Amino acid sequence: MRVAAIESRILGVSARTNWYFVRVRTDTGITGIGEASLNGYERLLDACLAELVPRLVGTALDDAHPLLATYPHAPAGLVSNAIRSAIRQAYVDARAREQGVPAFVLLGGKRRDRVPLYANVNRATVDRAPGGCARSAGAAVQQGFAAIKIAPFDGVTPDALDRLATRRAIEVGVERMAAMREAVGPGVRLMVDCHWRFDEPTALGVLERLAALGLHWFECPVSEQAHSHAALGRIRSRANELGVLVAACELQTTVDGFRPFVEPQRVDAIMPDVKYCGGPVEMLRIAAYASAHGVRFSPHNPTGPVCTAASLHVALAAPAVDSLELQVGESTLAQDVVRGDGPRLVDGCFAATHGHGWGIELDDDVLNHHPGRPVPPGLDERLG
Repeated sequence: MRVAAIESRILGVSARTNWYFVRVRTDTGITGIGEASLNGYERLLDACLAELVPRLVGTALDDAHPLLATYPHAPAGLVSNAIRSAIRQAYVDARAREQGVPAFVLLGGKRRDRVPLYANVNRATVDRAPGGCARSAGAAVQQGFAAIKIAPFDGVTPDALDRLATRRAIEVGVERMAAMREAVGPGVRLMVDCHWRFDEPTALGVLERLAALGLHWFECPVSEQAHSHAALGRIRSRANELGVLVAACELQTTVDGFRPFVEPQRVDAIMPDVKYCGGPVEMLRIAAYASAHGVRFSPHNPTGPVCTAASLHVALAAPAVDSLELQVGESTLAQDVVRGDGPRLVDGCFAATHGHGWGIELDDDVLNHHPGRPVPPGLDERLG
């Protein structure tokens, strides 16, 4: 198969969220889909895609890999890696459709029939008062989820930790977590995403307080730049003493990008994102690498349904998987925009699907009725 055309489609999900999809149509009429969602950077994604398309059109899928290489040091950064990862997703989808098999078959075959999920309720929680967070957590439990995550430290940045307003924002974040624990009871795993907002002393102080709530994992507490690697390892050691796991690495790319965290055991769980890490095949290599070093593999998946489907197929084929993230409650468009044999929620898990490729297609009517819109960047650039 050769590439005949590549296009992007942007779905406006909410005032805060766009989902960015990529379609690759082949000369045989088969179309594969991928996702490169990166809130607030849609125009840059389009520009990067426009640079690649002339080089890819007419190229055989199997010959295009050098043009789609991803690197931790890529000059265009995460934008470039997101577009390349999305095209690689679409290639796997198209190839599996050509062969009439689920994508996990091309990834080595499924090793399990179900993948455990945890519910990310952050974007669904418009009411950011502790009570609003508690209601979101309770609603997710009612849907069958046994693990809940939120990013509660709104407005906290690592360059302003000494300010009174920042200290108050941290207090509010802890109050949100406490309200969620009270709402869901002791049997539900409670997880917190810190989005690299802290320095080491602040992270350790917050960790101590959240551990008292029965915290399951502490995610991205400090920067993942080299200057913070030793601090991250110390935070992980203290977290483990308190019975808490440390998770990180949602923006890392390729196996090389994960080495500084996996081999020195600086984290308990890595969170590669199929949208950024180099695509499904590279994500599977990362999962195998982590498993060989005793580090958990838990795909990062806080965005749209194509990322969800691709992440599920990798998780089904990986040597081991801890859990898969799922954005819950932000919008019904996650279900409305797809057709086909998509992931099925069963007892807090996704069951293996049997459709060809990812098992889903995008609904053009829904895409046309909900075009992308300007949205703020997903994260403050001072973070990470």
